[in-house]
Amino acid sequence: MNTSITTTVDGTFARIFACGEIDFDTLPRLRAAVAALSPRVTDLQWDLTGTSFMDIAGLHLLFHPTTSSPERRTTVTGLGRQPLRLLLTACETGPAVFDFSRLLPNIGPAGFRPAPL
Repeated sequence: MNTSITTTVDGTFARIFACGEIDFDTLPRLRAAVAALSPRVTDLQWDLTGTSFMDIAGLHLLFHPTTSSPERRTTVTGLGRQPLRLLLTACETGPAVFDFSRLLPNIGPAGFRPAPL
């Protein structure tokens, strides 16, 4: 399946929309989309609404230091059943490596607990 990639940038925020499958055939094009972003982009959101299938290449994409770093917050939205199942399985088997909570918008870091009211 051919995957289309659309990038939109608004100031320091960028959204990359991937429509199709994320696998090792599409990984280089997805990484190139990230590499093409200005260093001023500090907030990257992967919109996976159109992604029906993701294999381990998706984990490489979402958790690799070149796409997610302290200088650039990376989040994901629009997870379908299969990509969500893959991420949850990875987090269960390697929670220290795959911190799923950091990919979700408006979620605090692991171990974060709000102060009681």
